[in-house]
Amino acid sequence: MEKVAPLGPVYQAGTLSGNPVAVSAALATLERLDDALYAKLEALGARLEKGFVEALAAAKVEGCVQRVGSMITLFFCKGPVRSWNEAKACDTKRFGAWHRAMRERGVYWPPSQFEAAFLSAAHTEADVDATVRACAEALRG
Repeated sequence: MEKVAPLGPVYQAGTLSGNPVAVSAALATLERLDDALYAKLEALGARLEKGFVEALAAAKVEGCVQRVGSMITLFFCKGPVRSWNEAKACDTKRFGAWHRAMRERGVYWPPSQFEAAFLSAAHTEADVDATVRACAEALRG
């Protein structure tokens, strides 16, 4: 068994690295991951993506929804966004206004257009539908 630095070659860093409570929580989480959960997350992600795309179209706002599974981002540009240069060219002021409007409606989206939101096992279709409604309202101003 290798020793951890500085006594050996294995480097370990991070606030909770090796913390027994964090490790126990991680193991418990891994035990809950199964095909049914991933299917639920995919369905919720697709529902949120569809709702955001429809809300953008209804409000006649140029935007791009990018999603992989339960990870989703809304960019205010034509899209798709494939690079940092394309991401930073998006309308961050519009994102800021949209973010404030979402927060006013009780939806706490990540505060930067350069971050992604994540759905979890705790989210429901009702949560997604409420988020889509808030998005539609926020886009209308």
